[in-house]
Amino acid sequence: MSRAPKRGKLRNPPRGRQYAYVAIVIVLLVAGGSGLYLYGSHLQAVASSSSSSASASSSAASASSASAASNSTAGFVNTPCAPSTTTATTSGSSTQYALICTNLGLIEIELYPQYAPKTVANFVSLADQGFYTDIVWHRIDPGFVIQAGDPNTKNGGGNRTTWGQGGSSTSVPFEGPPSNPLSNVVGSVAMASTAAKAGGTSQFYINLANNAASLDGNYAVFGQVISGMSVVNALAQVPINTTNCSTTGVECDQPVNPADAYIVSVTIQSTP
Repeated sequence: MSRAPKRGKLRNPPRGRQYAYVAIVIVLLVAGGSGLYLYGSHLQAVASSSSSSASASSSAASASSASAASNSTAGFVNTPCAPSTTTATTSGSSTQYALICTNLGLIEIELYPQYAPKTVANFVSLADQGFYTDIVWHRIDPGFVIQAGDPNTKNGGGNRTTWGQGGSSTSVPFEGPPSNPLSNVVGSVAMASTAAKAGGTSQFYINLANNAASLDGNYAVFGQVISGMSVVNALAQVPINTTNCSTTGVECDQPVNPADAYIVSVTIQSTP
């Protein structure tokens, strides 16, 4: 007759119970493993989401920077012109000269206050104020004239449909014939205006040809190029707008790239 084992000495449970324990352990392990896998997947998903968010934020930042860069205006590179070497004048009676430094070089103009005193005084005053700095040659008409002086063109910006319509806050009366005998010949500088014999404010033009027949008597000449006519002709050759002029309101004689034709500075001096 066998003895029943003592409590506490139960080392090996019956086989049926062993199977039950094993089954429980397996279930726990599987459940635990599944839990770890799901948690790990969640971490991976969170990490992936965070990475995607960071990537999206980075892309958005890059796009924003690119947009800002594309919308920014760099402005003109104002390289000083070489000093003038002119030693002679055309009339011998002028005591004022305008050195117009452009992106393509220096244009030296002899001013004639004896024939157009108010026009010259206004031009000199605006030049001394820096008014003409970074102003575009907004009208380039090969074989006729190049024209500048509109503040709407400053730094090549603004609405191009308004180019040619702006001026300074000052105005001068018409100073043409009979008191002014100067003619619109090659290299002569005259005051532009909204109409014939109407005076002007700040816009001026340089004649590329002898335009006496069409312009004399209507626009006051107040200066003459005495050095740098090659620069004037070079400005007259820059690419200009030639398409959609009638539908967009943008004049066909505007430079395609404003940085191709602009005034760096205008300096007034008493000697050539």
